[in-house]
Amino acid sequence: MRRRDHNIFTNATSLLVCGLLAGVVVAAAAFPAAAMSGLAAKAGGTSFASLPSELKDFSSPQITRVYASDGKTLLSQFYDEFRSDVPLKDISKNMQAAIIAAEDRKFYEHNGVDLKGVARAFVSNNQGGAQQGASTLTMQYVRMSLAYSATNPQEVIDATKDTPKRKVTEMKYALQIEKQLSKEQILERYLNIAPFGNQAYGIYAASQVYFNKKPKDLDAAEAAMLAGMVKAPTSFNPTIKTGHEQIQARRDNYILPGMVEMGAITQADADKAKTEKIPTKVKSVGNGCVSVAKNNWGFFCDYFYRWWMSQEAFGATTYDRERRLKSGGYKVVTTIDLKGQASARAEIAERQSDSSKNALLLAGVEPGTGKVRVLATNRKYALDDPDHPTNQISPDPKKKAKKIRGSFPKTTNPLITGGGDISGYQAGSVYKMFTMVAALEKGVPLSYPINAPAVFHSKYKAGYGTPSSCPNSDDWCPRNASAKEAGVFNMWTGFGKSVNTFFVPLEQKVGADSVVAVAKRFGIQFRTKVDQDNAANAAGWGAFTLGVMDSTPLEMANAYATLAGDGKYCEATPVEQITTNDGEKIDVGKPHCIQATTKDVARAALDAARCPVGDSAQLGSCGGSSTAGDTRGIVDHPVFGKTGTTDNSKTASLIVGTTSLVMAGYMAVPDWQNHTDQMSHPIINKTVQHALADYMKGKPSVQFKKPGNDKVSIGDLRSVPDVTCDSMSSAKDKISGAGFDPVTGPTVDSDCPAGTAAGTTEERTIKGGAVTINVSNGKKNQQNPPPGGNPPGR
Repeated sequence: MRRRDHNIFTNATSLLVCGLLAGVVVAAAAFPAAAMSGLAAKAGGTSFASLPSELKDFSSPQITRVYASDGKTLLSQFYDEFRSDVPLKDISKNMQAAIIAAEDRKFYEHNGVDLKGVARAFVSNNQGGAQQGASTLTMQYVRMSLAYSATNPQEVIDATKDTPKRKVTEMKYALQIEKQLSKEQILERYLNIAPFGNQAYGIYAASQVYFNKKPKDLDAAEAAMLAGMVKAPTSFNPTIKTGHEQIQARRDNYILPGMVEMGAITQADADKAKTEKIPTKVKSVGNGCVSVAKNNWGFFCDYFYRWWMSQEAFGATTYDRERRLKSGGYKVVTTIDLKGQASARAEIAERQSDSSKNALLLAGVEPGTGKVRVLATNRKYALDDPDHPTNQISPDPKKKAKKIRGSFPKTTNPLITGGGDISGYQAGSVYKMFTMVAALEKGVPLSYPINAPAVFHSKYKAGYGTPSSCPNSDDWCPRNASAKEAGVFNMWTGFGKSVNTFFVPLEQKVGADSVVAVAKRFGIQFRTKVDQDNAANAAGWGAFTLGVMDSTPLEMANAYATLAGDGKYCEATPVEQITTNDGEKIDVGKPHCIQATTKDVARAALDAARCPVGDSAQLGSCGGSSTAGDTRGIVDHPVFGKTGTTDNSKTASLIVGTTSLVMAGYMAVPDWQNHTDQMSHPIINKTVQHALADYMKGKPSVQFKKPGNDKVSIGDLRSVPDVTCDSMSSAKDKISGAGFDPVTGPTVDSDCPAGTAAGTTEERTIKGGAVTINVSNGKKNQQNPPPGGNPPGR
């Protein structure tokens, strides 16, 4: 048993005791100031009247609870001390009576100090009898309050050290508290601050840990056991043999009889209570993200924790922020959609094993708010047991040689959101969206035609002898995925087929630095030194449009959500609402948005982004161009998005969005990005498509908005000169002279002489745009369309 109030009363208490025994005290309710002054003088050298009596304001550490977006489902909890204050009305009468029987049976009779108890303790302690304390329940509350309100280690020592001065100080505070608070208020505060062992602080925690129930439901036996533990939680610990024996004896032989004596229970009640078994095990109480109820919430919980730790509103340092989280007693309602999360995890599990080194990573963001609704992967958010490891050996050859284990099936790395040593993954052609937005911002419309060859000789540098350099040059010569992807494209068709040699010259036209600037406005982070150095010299970063830098599914989902949000970029947030322990709602975590681009530009870019996923553009024609054409049918809502693939398919990605949610999926190897596997688009595509379809079930089908200005999509069209039957050289000169880019088209039936111009495909187009000149074969065919053909965008 721990020492408690032992040997406190030195000779300095003689004056008080003598006064008591000689009848100096007239009434127990009126504490003798003269006697106390004498005691105080001997104990501390100051008068009793001069001792402080007002306790500092303090808040005992409280549990912060984190809920799903429904506000009811508990995701996790964070605490330094497992404690949550409850009002006295929610604490059973059994518990109230038990703590009084255990600690202070004259609680309702004294005024904060039990003078007879002081005298009794003095006589016993100084005559060799059993050591006794004389602290009332009010004085015990004072002691714990002083410790919690301490601002330095010395104050903690002063509040808890066995000295006459501490005892006198407690008495002075206790007398004042009894004037300020009712007995019920003191009892409530005591029960909420008292320690009960096994990481349980306060009666709420104790009820949970030992009996898995609420304080209001404690019966007499349970209440008596808990009350008995407060005196010495370590010694009376029921989970160890000696503690179990001691607490049973204390419950049955002291506390239950005391409750009978007080009239709180009958003897029959006490006899029945003694037959109840005392628990030998305690409930495991989760703390933090590793212990969340379900593994598929762990990565979201971790994202929330990292978000909290980045918020200066919660403190100047990370230490301050963590203390606020773990002691502030906040109620946090997060943005996670439980149904969407469960569906995403199920779709992943159907297509990729948890034990696979290839990770499927999904992130879902709500447009216009930045609220993160889904974060899922084929990993368990857990630490690998070092004594009994289950993770497989890393595929990285250097780590493999040392038998270092990888991150599968368990990891706590932020694979989906980035952070720590996770900088992200190259996502490929999904970055072409930033080039399209930059072009639209500079007045280049969606209809702008570019002659895209199989290989494009760019002005950007790649270095002599590199795989992507032009022959005998250090210029960069990107090529398309297929040699057949050559011809004249606009943004609808070029984006739909993901034509590299369309987007590189488009980037060259508007400036790579402008494209990088758009990505920054859309929330893309540059985490690695290589990416940061390239961004610092963005004008020469031609490969940026092909997605060669690291990114995460979360930031790319949010970037595409900016289009569906009418150009409004909102910082990603895991929080719907944070409420303080006092019930005050705070603004931290609310959507923080900027207008990253104009509404018309966002709407136009989104219209072209419908082409890759099998939807129909409203402003132009996709021309049958799609890289994930089955998406529209699977999701069964208007959709937009883009596929992405890196060199040698080291990463495969798909982003698909509706007006309600944008889902980004990556398939990658987080442990070794220079792997030799080829990531599968059929796997990642189906996962994203069906996860989004599940999320959208039952939601209304909402069409995307059109730009208010047609020039953003169609542009300022100029008439193309008529070159019918001109020689090809003359026709090209005439087209060039009019400010267009002449392109030799296919040979067609025409009554013009063979080898001459049979007319142009376009009658009107954008200045500087490509104009296709068809070549006549000299064979008249009345069914041929007129030389001008169809206007663009139809």
